[in-house]
Amino acid sequence: MLATGSDPSGVTDVSQRIVILGGGPAGYEAALVAAELDAEVTIVADEGLGGNSVLWDCVPSKALIVASEAMGWVHTASDMGVHIDGLDRADRTVVDFRKVGSSVLELGASQSRDIERRVADSGVRLLRGRGRISGYHEVTATREDGSEVTLEADFVLVATGSTARVLPFFEPDAERVLVGQQVYGLDEVPEHLVVVGSGATGAEFANAFRRFGAEVTLVSSRDLILPTEDPDAAAVIEAVFERRGMRILRNARAVSCMRRDDEVVVGLKDGSDVVGSHVLFTVGQVPTSRELGLDSCGVEVNAWGGIDVDQVGRTSCRWVYAAGDVTGRVMLASVAAMQGRTAMWHALGEAVQPIRWDAVAATIFTDPEVATVGLSPAEADDAGFPVETARLDFRSNPRAKMIHGVDGFVKVHAMRGSGTVVGGVVVSSRASDLIQPLAVAVQNRLSVAQLAQTMTVYPSMAGSVAECARMLMVRLDPSRR
Repeated sequence: MLATGSDPSGVTDVSQRIVILGGGPAGYEAALVAAELDAEVTIVADEGLGGNSVLWDCVPSKALIVASEAMGWVHTASDMGVHIDGLDRADRTVVDFRKVGSSVLELGASQSRDIERRVADSGVRLLRGRGRISGYHEVTATREDGSEVTLEADFVLVATGSTARVLPFFEPDAERVLVGQQVYGLDEVPEHLVVVGSGATGAEFANAFRRFGAEVTLVSSRDLILPTEDPDAAAVIEAVFERRGMRILRNARAVSCMRRDDEVVVGLKDGSDVVGSHVLFTVGQVPTSRELGLDSCGVEVNAWGGIDVDQVGRTSCRWVYAAGDVTGRVMLASVAAMQGRTAMWHALGEAVQPIRWDAVAATIFTDPEVATVGLSPAEADDAGFPVETARLDFRSNPRAKMIHGVDGFVKVHAMRGSGTVVGGVVVSSRASDLIQPLAVAVQNRLSVAQLAQTMTVYPSMAGSVAECARMLMVRLDPSRR
């Protein structure tokens, strides 16, 4: 360890040396925690802080979605009798996609600069380059100019994130065959965008580009899009998508991709094909765990390329931790950040609570949004405690009517007997905010009665969360059975 100074009494102040590989949410949040605990911290990163999440994924993609929602606002305003004089037909609205793309990327870059200022102010050293574990408690960083520097570390945190999965039959060219981070460079809205992959990312981009006016075909390998989500939620999103003119190909698996002049031809497993002007592949993310020197210290990597960790982020090598997408578990920025903080708290001797995987909140930013927290009924049943579920649709909510947002519902899952809230689903405009009271209930093991008896604003979308809880409270009351 390094002696960083001493006080007049002669007691030496010793700091732990932390080296973090990667500057995404897991990396920079871990660095801030470690700096607060007086560690000597170095981040080795080859792109701006915030990483893929801030520069290419979460921040830009959600900003893109907000821009696409503006098209919806135009239509809604027109329906409500509000319009710009002389431009009263909503279908005359045009999209300058080059400006949209550059604006959302600049927003990501701005956020990255803000993070870098905050990290620098905390005393963390940022080293531009690529790092690898090169020996016992040792990291070698290769700078952008090719020079190398060796760093000694008491603990190393691997937080190198993930990259878009590229299947053997397609090669992204950033022109017509695309992966997510390449869409922002397009000069104009595609005439016909084929989206392969109907998970969260595929659904979000399909939704945005349909809002921008593109013809969109969504290729789903399952009989329902959003296959890992609540089936009722997926059904609502499907209905909205098709009502807005999107074409959904169900049980269709892409097996080939070919450019043909100004078109792309995507071949499907059943022998048919779909032709569009552009194709966007959203077929998952792959942990970035190669060329990090993990084998030199015995860190185990699983078959999917993820680094196996315990509940506090330790790998099979006790001085190496890992956090975020590189662990291959739940690939969310919020989860990555908490994994990074937890790893540093544990490494630096702080009391820490392992991450509650049964209390993770997540949102898919379609329109309407799909937000979930905690366990589904099937997961709860598998864990050994059956639950009761109540559902309340938003079509009777006055606030939802005001904003023309009646598509969707609230679901609350609570344990039979105790009434403890174990999960929930919200499908609505701004579901990412409405899920919070359910997240608080799940995290703190509140009862459905406590949730139901919390006062809400009228009129509000949140009122339906409490009303749904009241429905479930009555249903769980043994005296009413």
